[in-house]
Amino acid sequence: MTEEEIERTSPPELRNLPDDFWDHAVLVEPIGKEPISIRIDQDVLAWFRRSGPRYQSRINAVLRSYKTRIEAREKASLQVRPTRRTA
Repeated sequence: MTEEEIERTSPPELRNLPDDFWDHAVLVEPIGKEPISIRIDQDVLAWFRRSGPRYQSRINAVLRSYKTRIEAREKASLQVRPTRRTA
């Protein structure tokens, strides 16, 4: 694409970014996805589906958030444990 095409088709919030906007950007490789079969309560699935397309990605985001929170809690509990002294 030419610079003109990029500028013409960019969403408004991405126009007129400062020249140094991307200077400290870090490339993050996406994690692969694995297709699975999972049983989800009907009401939960219906709720996610009502939110529109990409509901499966939102389910994944909720699970990732939960995983991250549990990992942080586990890490914090390992760091806080008092050391046991022996006499």
